[in-house]
Amino acid sequence: MRLTDRPAEPAKETKRPRDVAQLLAALVEEEGLGIGDRLPPEVELARRLGIGRSTVREALRQWESLGIITRNKGGGTRIVAEVSTRSLHLPLTVQIEADSLSRMLAVRRPLEIEAVRIATRVADEAARRKIMLRMLELMEVYEAGEDWRPADRLFHAAIHDATGNPLFAKVIHQIHRAFHDLYDAPFDQPQLGASTIPAHRPLAEAIAAGDEDRAVAIISGILSDVDEAAIQIARGLHAG
Repeated sequence: MRLTDRPAEPAKETKRPRDVAQLLAALVEEEGLGIGDRLPPEVELARRLGIGRSTVREALRQWESLGIITRNKGGGTRIVAEVSTRSLHLPLTVQIEADSLSRMLAVRRPLEIEAVRIATRVADEAARRKIMLRMLELMEVYEAGEDWRPADRLFHAAIHDATGNPLFAKVIHQIHRAFHDLYDAPFDQPQLGASTIPAHRPLAEAIAAGDEDRAVAIISGILSDVDEAAIQIARGLHAG
């Protein structure tokens, strides 16, 4: 299926990837494109959407990172994940956002669990103290009602460092960046996952005590709760 040559209404130039994703999703839906269909070249998308080519290129790069499209030299850009509203009341990017978050969490889960498992086994005393310190900092920020996300990243980074394998931090960071570069706050919920923060205290304590089974059970529960929270929010938006 091919896009028509009818120009889209001029769009206000924006540098926010999420706004561009909204424009792209609207165009894909309007043209009835589906999985396996090819998008036009960047220059044509830029013309249709009324935005700069570099802005389109960045949005496509994010979509590729999230598994929405594939780009092959000589083969063009093809859609490989569903892009649709599924509801007259649903913002165009919400389903994409939900699917992308689900994929990100599915890849993150085994990495985070294994990082906790290894850290609990091999962390030295200094690494265990650092994990406890980061946990206390996280609790302080969370209990003060402030933005706990930077402290949460530092806490998990301390666990990754404690494994002695720098690839854990590198790979997990790349997974997070692919998602959060496009979605600053999933579903416009900057505090998604806040309910799991209190569980980070027993997680840190289990790692510090070398209790591998308990630490793995807690991180598994944390990840499951975040996934479930995202599912419930997406369902609520569908129902709205």
